[in-house]
Parts: sequence; structure tokens; C-alpha cells
Amino acid sequence: MQFTELGLSAELLRAIGEQGYTTPTPVQQQAIPHILAGRDLEALAQTGTGKTAAFVLPILQRLTAAQNTPLQKVTHTAPRVLVLVPTRELAAQVLESVRVYGAHTGLRSLAVFGGVGINPQIQTLRRGIDILVATPGRLLDHLGQRTVDLSKVQTLVLDEADRMFDMGFIRDIRRIIERLPKVRQNLMFSATFAAEVRELAHTVLKDPAMVEVARRNAPAELVTHTVIKVDQDRKRDLLLHLFAAHGWHQVLVFCRTKHGSDALARKLEQSGVRTAALHGNKSQNARTRALADFKAGKLAALVATDIAARGLDIDSLPRVVNFELPNVPEDYIHRIGRTGRAGASGEALSLVSSDERIQLRDIERLLKREIETSVMPGFEPQHNHSVPRPAAGRPPAQKPAQARTRSGSGTRSGAPRPARSGGGGAAKPASHHSGQRHR
Repeated sequence: MQFTELGLSAELLRAIGEQGYTTPTPVQQQAIPHILAGRDLEALAQTGTGKTAAFVLPILQRLTAAQNTPLQKVTHTAPRVLVLVPTRELAAQVLESVRVYGAHTGLRSLAVFGGVGINPQIQTLRRGIDILVATPGRLLDHLGQRTVDLSKVQTLVLDEADRMFDMGFIRDIRRIIERLPKVRQNLMFSATFAAEVRELAHTVLKDPAMVEVARRNAPAELVTHTVIKVDQDRKRDLLLHLFAAHGWHQVLVFCRTKHGSDALARKLEQSGVRTAALHGNKSQNARTRALADFKAGKLAALVATDIAARGLDIDSLPRVVNFELPNVPEDYIHRIGRTGRAGASGEALSLVSSDERIQLRDIERLLKREIETSVMPGFEPQHNHSVPRPAAGRPPAQKPAQARTRSGSGTRSGAPRPARSGGGGAAKPASHHSGQRHR
């Protein structure tokens, strides 16, 4: 199937062609016709599947079709589309897609989120917009100041609904929905549909079409998973060794905490590895600059907390390193979703200390297979990495699906594959836990 077969306008096809794309991704093929038909939609899609363009393109089509109707030739000041997203970064990226694909439509758009001044947002809202992309906290700020009018919203999009639930936005979302017209189109996109997310879907969506292009909590299938066992106090030195030995560039490194991210970023920078940290305590300008430099290839490493596990749109990212394993196994899936995207291969390397063996076991259960484990010469761990036996009287933990043969996919020598070069890119149809709440 080609984009020309989806019933999109010449203006949209022109913008898609200018980005060099002709073939829609599976989620775009399935979702766009339902959205164009005006149906509510419940879509289960991993990041990197093109889900952003899957709702942006038909929304632009519906808006342009309405404004080209003689009876609708009026100036709209209140937004007709509201897209709710969990983070500032995702808000900026959705806005970029709206502007890239709406370049020839004349439609006006704005993203509102915290961390930046509210007055410029107020001024743009007063001039009038068609599409509003917002984080829940900042949108509630505008509603409290009566600087935004949601009475004309025709389409509501909840993007990364599971992430918003994890970040504690569910009450804010319900408050916002109460301010919307009762009759509207509702679109919900999520990487997973946990029970609480499905409950929200049942209250918001009306007779929705269902689109599913990924298995529940499925990892990117082109990603190679590897574990190197190492003591906690040797992880920094081992990471520096890997950068030096393999000439790594453009590596996304995950830590559990903001303090740990800053400390690791300083260590790498002091050792000659161009690095920036990305987490919730950074100013919006610092976060935007760090991500832009990383995409442009100016940084060899970006050290991030799980705020960056979802929503970051980085083309051709060759490698993700888990400097520390997440406490929630599903967060591992979201982290590694930054690599192995849009048909490209990638590598997920985890540095695992003895006190993380339980987290590793839980991740393997989620993956339903063993992850190959190795030891780097010169960095052999001195502590026991085996999973402890349950205490007397307690039932034994469920064993992973496969025997502990350590035969999972990945390299067996302990040295990761040579790094591939990667670079940033423009927004495209194949676009785009325990996070901190951002206003």
C-alpha cells in the first residue's frame, strides 16, 4: 500500500513526499482509515512504529476538509484538536510532526508544557490555533487562568496513555475531559494496555475500532540483548573501557536516578567522552539542547533517567546501555525501544551487578527467554550473581520459561559488536516508568 491509497489530500501527500516517504507503516495503514471515518480508536503500538503520524495525518486531513467547506470558512480561535502527552519532549515532537505534515495546509498549532514561560503560550492562544498539544499539568494551568477554550474540541488524542497513568496524570486527564464537549472523536494510543488503562479507555472511547501492531509488552524484535556481569563499583570504568575499545558514538545510557545520571555524565565528560545528562531536574532549555546535540551527533553519550525511555524520536540509534537495570521490568522494554526502530537493528547492553540479579530474572521472564551473559576480562565480578533461594517456608519463585543455559541472542565473547554510525533525522511517518510528573 502507498500513502496515495489512503485518501489523503494533495497538500498532505506533498508534505509526506518532501520527507521522502511513500509507504505507510502497519499502524498507519490500519489507523488512518478509521480516523478519517470519524471513529473512536484504541491503538496498541510500540514506539518507533509510526504511531504519531498515524493520528497526525488523518487529523490534518479532517481539519483541512472542514475548512474547505463553504459553510466552514470562518476563523477559528479555539483549538479543534487536543493532543494530551505525558512529557515535554513528546509534546515538542508531536508538534514537529504536525508542522511538518501540515506545512501546506495553513493550520495553526501550539504545544504547551511546563518548564518554560506561560506568557508566550497565552499570546499564541489568543491569536487562535487549530491543534493544541499539551501536557496535563500545564494545560490545567491555562484552564485555571482561563487562557484556553476547549469548548470547540472535536478530536481528543491520548498519546502514550499508559505512560500518563504511570506518571500520575489520570486525575488531571479526567478533569480535562470534563471540560471538553460531550460529542467528539477520541483516539487512544498506548504501548501497553494494563487493566487501569483499559478502564480509562472504556470510559472515554465509544465503540472504538481496535488496532494492534505489537504484542503486549513486546520488545523490538531487531534488538540484540546482552548482559555483562560486573561489580557496581566497577561499572563506570567498564563503560569507559567500552567507549574507548569500540569507538562508541551516540549511545543512550540509562540510570535509575537523577543524581546518578549527573554523576555518570560528569565521569564520562571528564574522561573525554562528550556527554550530557537528561532528566526532570534539568531546565527545559537544557533538555532541549542536550537532545538536539545528541541527535546531531555532537555528543557520544546521553545519560538519562526513565523520563527519556518513552517519546524520544532518535533515528538510527545503534545502542542503548542500561547502566542500571530498572526496578520495573516493563521499563526495560520502553528503554530499549529507542533502538532497533523502523527496520534497523540495534543493541541493548546491560551492566548488571550482583544486587540486580532479581531485576534481571524478572526482565527475562517478561522477554520469555534468557539474555546472554558474559564477563569482560579485567572486570570480573567479585560478588555472587546467582539468584538467592527463597527463605524456608516461602514458595519458590517462578522459573523463567527456558532453562538457564545462557544461550540467548547476542555476542558470546563479552565484547559488543563494533559500533555503527548513527545520526539524527527529521520527523517522519515511522516516528515516533516510574517517570516524574512534569508541568
